[in-house]
Amino acid sequence: MRECIYLDNNATTQIDEEVLGAMMPYLTLYYGNPSSMHTFGGQVGRAVTTAREQVASLLGADASEIVFTSCGTEGDNAAIRGALAAQPNKRHIVTSEVEHPAVLNLCKNLEKQGYTVTYLSVNNQGQLDLSEVEASLTGNTALVSIMYANNETGVVFPVEKVGQLAKDYGAIFHVDAVQAVGKIPLNMQTSTIDLLTLSGHKIHAPKGIGALYVRRGTRFRPSMIGGHQERGRRAGTENVPGIVALGKAAELAQYHLANVSGERQLRDYLEQTILTLIPNTVVNGHPIQRLPNTTNIGFKYIEGEAILLSLNQYEICASSGSACTSGSLEPSHVLRAMGLPYSVLHGSIRFSLSRYTTQTQIDRVLEVLPGIIERLRALSPFNSDDSSWLQEQELAVLAK
Repeated sequence: MRECIYLDNNATTQIDEEVLGAMMPYLTLYYGNPSSMHTFGGQVGRAVTTAREQVASLLGADASEIVFTSCGTEGDNAAIRGALAAQPNKRHIVTSEVEHPAVLNLCKNLEKQGYTVTYLSVNNQGQLDLSEVEASLTGNTALVSIMYANNETGVVFPVEKVGQLAKDYGAIFHVDAVQAVGKIPLNMQTSTIDLLTLSGHKIHAPKGIGALYVRRGTRFRPSMIGGHQERGRRAGTENVPGIVALGKAAELAQYHLANVSGERQLRDYLEQTILTLIPNTVVNGHPIQRLPNTTNIGFKYIEGEAILLSLNQYEICASSGSACTSGSLEPSHVLRAMGLPYSVLHGSIRFSLSRYTTQTQIDRVLEVLPGIIERLRALSPFNSDDSSWLQEQELAVLAK
């Protein structure tokens, strides 16, 4: 069996062996309830405390500000619903058109409950306009919720500037940092962020565990009601193996932040070589303000799904967008918001690297990809932006 070349790390990551080793005893030997009074449970409670400190250290936060959740979607929902419940007299939310479905679909649902939502646009490089952010804010704005970095393009938003604007209008500021944590240094002590979501399986911990940072003093109401766990901010018996794993993953992520330039170098090598070897290719997103591990490349005149299936035959894993929207035939809402032409929209592939990605793996991708694109383009009846069919599709997308 050939080695799998995994370049879909924005979807999920390989569990680090040290993380697995840290969590296993809490699946077998140390199964006590961390809230129990007895010694057997108490030792489990201390492991949860250590993990909380490890996550807080990665964020530059205090351990008391960390609430463990089950995933990024729960963290986003808890943050948004919790901030709104604490400010019942304010009914306006500001977010962006390119958020993850965990935020975007929740905001659409809240509109049905009487909230007004402003969806900020992005330019053709996926960037926010700060003047539009400021113009959207009013005294009725309860919450500003934007992502730190886009999961499809890797474009990084100016979160601190947005946060300062939110503060100027008295709004709570939530950041979905699921893709940024472990790739960009964070320090909540000097940040404008009030609420921040992270997910374990994006930083080499298992699926089913995440965390929400809640700045001390932030108006917040829990969404999950029950026991006293997590200082009353998220009821339910703790997922101790997952929490221990997240703590270890956070510790390792903090250590590997110093080496993230290696991922950037490999990403740039992959990107530049593709642009050099394959004609009619473009990078989607800002060339500089991006995550170091992510590139989203548009291969004009062919379908992204055909590229992915062809890469899969060589055991190469990539993505055409968010894993949470895979299976949908609709073009990416992120690339649509950027106003990209149809010929690029449907032929865009996201390659997302990790600390496990090697030069040999990238060389293998560069060895097979030009042939795949050449073969698919030879089969495609469209090889020009002037194609009448492409023009019709362009108009159809714009009409939606």
